[in-house]
Parts: sequence; structure tokens; C-alpha cells
Amino acid sequence: MTDPLVSLDNLTVRFDERPVVDRVNLTVHRGDIITIIGPNGAGKTTLIKAILGIEKVSEGQVSLGKNLIIGYVPQHLTLEPTLPLSVKRFMLLSGRSLSECESALGHTGIAHLLTASVHHLSGGEKQRLLLARALARKPDLLVLDEPAQGVDINGQASLYDLIRQLRDDLNCGVIMISHDLHLVMAATDKVICLNQHVCCSGYPADISHDPAFIETFGRPVAESLAVYHHHHNHSHDLHGNVVDSDAHNARSGHGGHTECDHAHH
Repeated sequence: MTDPLVSLDNLTVRFDERPVVDRVNLTVHRGDIITIIGPNGAGKTTLIKAILGIEKVSEGQVSLGKNLIIGYVPQHLTLEPTLPLSVKRFMLLSGRSLSECESALGHTGIAHLLTASVHHLSGGEKQRLLLARALARKPDLLVLDEPAQGVDINGQASLYDLIRQLRDDLNCGVIMISHDLHLVMAATDKVICLNQHVCCSGYPADISHDPAFIETFGRPVAESLAVYHHHHNHSHDLHGNVVDSDAHNARSGHGGHTECDHAHH
């Protein structure tokens, strides 16, 4: 196996002596899609910021691969509403060439919006624009904080399909935070349930049966996830329409066990 893109060793972040992220261990390789889930206030975004070097680590270590390039997609795109800004101009602000920007827009399916105003984009188009800006860096690792935020249900499904496709095409690693538990179960290789510490982690098909997951999210959610994941054997086009695909679950349908750590540190 190749060297990891990112390794977290007992990572701890404290605010006012209170652990917000507590002794988290995580390793991400090329080809991985790791999804971090958890209740509000669980430390998900703080964990991401620690990986990006934005948040100071209190204890433990973040190890990044040599010459690692990270493409980051934040939750929201906040712009001054009176500032004229086209998609082309927004992309060029990344410092990349026009050809690199156009290629990235093509990868996310919105190359036709090059001259459009950013302010007139739909929620899904804005998220694809943020993803394209990250792709223009030609990243080894994509870090996505709620990539489907503000996107309707069909748009969410197609966006997660796109993320899997980008992983395959670019051979990059992906770490993403998501609250869209039903959809993300069919879109990821491994799920980490975070509630300051790692409650449990494992393959999507197994995680919903784990006692720690049930304790965190409740039995009705866990049962609905198990049913949803079992039936999600299709993919979606750009508009969220269902497209039959025998290979859709090839990466997420393998067996495995769930690793748990129920102790609160």
C-alpha cells in the first residue's frame, strides 16, 4: 500500500481546556472516501480545520504526505451581493490558468456556466463551483465540509455520485463531513462516527448496527439507514435522475467489521 496522504495520531484539540476533538486516530490513502458524521457540536469541522492547519493541535500529531496538495471545499460560498462576479473571474482568483479552470469546471459538469454570474447560480451549481475551484489545484486530497449543503435531495445524490467519480478519475483521497446520513451511506467507503472522540467506525453496511451509532443517532435512524443502504443500487445524472449501474455499489458493498471504542476519554 502507498504511503498515507494524512495520518492523525491521538489528535486532540481543546478550547478553554475542554476537549472538542479527543484522541482521534485516522489514516487516509489515495482512493479512500472517508465520511465523518456526528451530532452538532461533535467536533467535525474542528477536526477538518486541524488537518488543514487552521486550528492549533493541543496534543497528538497530524502527519501529511510529502508535497501533499489539498483541495478544500467549505460549507458556504459567501459573497458581497453587490459585487459583480462571473464564474470565470471567480475561478481565475484561484491563481490557476484559464485552461486549468475550464478543465476543472468540466470535471464538475458546469463548464457551460463559465460566463454566468456567481450570484445567479443554484445551490447545487454553487457547490459544484466550489468543488471545481478545489480541483483546479490538482489535489491529492479533497477535504469537503458538508459538500451538499443547500442542495435539494436529487442534487445531493448526483453530487455524491460526482465525488465518487472524481475519486476514481483523479486517484485522490476524500475526507468529507456530512449530515445527509441516508445518501452518504451509499457514497463512502468508511464512516467515522465522531462525538468528540471516535464512537465507532467501519463500512457503511455495518455501521448502522453498531451500538455506539445507535446510542448517538437513535434506533429509528439506524434502522432506516440499514434499509436505505440495502436498496440504494443505482446512481444519478447531473440532474439527479436515476441511472442504472451494476457497478454503483462495487466499492461500498464489500464486507467487513465495525471497529468500536465506546469509552469516553
